[in-house]
Amino acid sequence: MAHHKSAIKRWHQSLRERERNRTRRTIARGTVRRVREAVAAGDDTATREALSAAYSALDRAAKMGAIHTGKADRTKARLAAFISKGAA
Repeated sequence: MAHHKSAIKRWHQSLRERERNRTRRTIARGTVRRVREAVAAGDDTATREALSAAYSALDRAAKMGAIHTGKADRTKARLAAFISKGAA
């Protein structure tokens, strides 16, 4: 446990930020899951809408630092490949 006042404040800030990042990661994972479900169901309209939402959520999470930028890019590329494979 920190002893200095500024270190205690920073610790409290990190706890709040950790909770925010957890929420952002959960939202991003949920949107990715919905894309996979839409592809499995074979609904093209739902797939397009879910893919757009997933791209947005992943980019937002990466911009805020909840996930690494490379992970967001890699996940988007894998989703696009998954959709093209599912469409074929």
